[in-house]
Amino acid sequence: MNKIYEKYRKEITDRERFVRMAERRINRIMDALEKLGDCSDKRNYDYSNADIKKIFEKIEKKLKETRLKFH
Repeated sequence: MNKIYEKYRKEITDRERFVRMAERRINRIMDALEKLGDCSDKRNYDYSNADIKKIFEKIEKKLKETRLKFH
């Protein structure tokens, strides 16, 4: 690794790095969910209750898998 990166890496704590990265990733997830919610407009999209059920089952499954990684 180069010297500049090593110096920077030593100046930032693991906690600070976690907070920074988690905030960025959470913001991206929230933006994606907002965009998904935009698809709920029946005037512009055609979907069934089965479609919605599948979408949220996938999201909930991935959320549960991710949460388990932290325990």
